[in-house]
Amino acid sequence: MPKHEFSVDMTCEGCSNTVSRVLNKLGGVEFDIDLPNKKVCINSEHSVDILLLETLEKTGKTVSYLSPK
Repeated sequence: MPKHEFSVDMTCEGCSNTVSRVLNKLGGVEFDIDLPNKKVCINSEHSVDILLLETLEKTGKTVSYLSPK
C-alpha cells in the first residue's frame, strides 16, 4: 500500500483523537499519528488529493500533503 505523509495542525490529544476518528470512519487505511511533530502517515490505496486530504480536512484543522513516504 502506498504511504503518504500529511501535516495536520494538532495541538493536543483531543486533536489526534479527532484525526483517528475520521480516518477510522473512512476505512481501508492504516495510519500513525505523530502528535509532537504534527504529522500523520497514512498507508492507503485511496486517492491522496480527493479522499485522504478531504477526510483529514473534516477535522477542521489545517492540513497539507507533505509527500509520499
